[in-house]
Amino acid sequence: MKYQNHPWPIFEYGMEKGIVLSEKKDNFVFVMKRCESLDILRGLTVALMIVVNNGAGSVRFHSLTHSSWEGCTLCDLVFPTFLFCVGVSMAFSLARFDRLSMPAARKIGKRGLLIFMLGLLLNAFPFYPLSTDPSLSFGENWSAWASHLRIMGVLQRIALCYVFASVLVLLLRKTRRIVAAVIGLSVLYTGILLVFGTAPGPFSYEGNAANEVNTFLLGKNHVYKVFSRADGTVCGFDPEGILDTLSAICTTLLGFLSGRLLRRASVLEDSSVRARALQEVALKLYMWSAVCMALGQLLSTWIPMVKKIWTPSYMLYAAGITMFMLALMIYLVDVKGWGRFFYPFKAMGMNPLALYCLSWVLAVTLTGIIGFDKHAVFGKNEFTSLLYSLLFVSVHLIVGVLLYRKKIFIKI
Repeated sequence: MKYQNHPWPIFEYGMEKGIVLSEKKDNFVFVMKRCESLDILRGLTVALMIVVNNGAGSVRFHSLTHSSWEGCTLCDLVFPTFLFCVGVSMAFSLARFDRLSMPAARKIGKRGLLIFMLGLLLNAFPFYPLSTDPSLSFGENWSAWASHLRIMGVLQRIALCYVFASVLVLLLRKTRRIVAAVIGLSVLYTGILLVFGTAPGPFSYEGNAANEVNTFLLGKNHVYKVFSRADGTVCGFDPEGILDTLSAICTTLLGFLSGRLLRRASVLEDSSVRARALQEVALKLYMWSAVCMALGQLLSTWIPMVKKIWTPSYMLYAAGITMFMLALMIYLVDVKGWGRFFYPFKAMGMNPLALYCLSWVLAVTLTGIIGFDKHAVFGKNEFTSLLYSLLFVSVHLIVGVLLYRKKIFIKI
């Protein structure tokens, strides 16, 4: 059964029956089954994100820390996997629109703005300075804190990628045009880094052009941190900055292309035909994952893999690994029917944004407001740090399961 895009949504989801979209035109009703594999992959990603963000102490297993600059660890794969899943979800959520219409623009703009503002609120939480200068009044301390509030962050980058990727896919529509956009954005971003980069190198911490763009657009008081170059000039650095979002948009677009394959198989009503179609999708994703990883490795000969500026080699390599994981989940869950073994992660994947925000608020509350000393309780070694992370994520697993069982799904 071929699915035709129509902009007449009836309702958005009915989770208990696996229905995510129903649309109607001229007495034609179409129902799309929810892809359990995507929910589970998203839940696994959120769980791993909580683990790597909440260790006890600075001593952790290498794979659970970000690369100092060049390289790619397990920790470095978490964020691109989440962005990739955003792109896959877009293939379903934007299916009702066949072009960039005003209703589509309003939906995209509203959702992007809400996610961006939510990220700003998380940066500001608990909305007053946790460390103060005793020589200043409360108002002066608050003013100094507000004047150094970071603008960008994880949710802010997700919002920008969602908005720009959505606009591109609705404008371009055809797969080859979207692939051309991925290539074009990657070439543009690399060209900017090469042309405007300074010593010691265009892909270095001190010399990449993203620092200059972030400092100019955001101000050095509103970035992740400020550093001084060898010549004494002060510059801002932000791993979720403005310029490198160009490459992050490519990650989201590749996720959309993968999601488009998945959606076409998901519309089939006959279970046996649908299973065969999903198996073919998994095989295609395996193939394309190998291509992306190989291209990323080849490109890293000239352009190093650097997560903190989202270089094209890193973007391709991380997207390839995520494609592989999505293909594996499709085979295990949608084809073989083993979704019950991943039940807690499916529950987390149904409320990813809410659980991520909860983890942020809980972490700040424990360490910043209450003053809980993780080091004193858990010590400073890799194993106790991992233990704390697992205990922390277990709380969120329980919350996710409770929300799922109560059929509470918090979405924007």
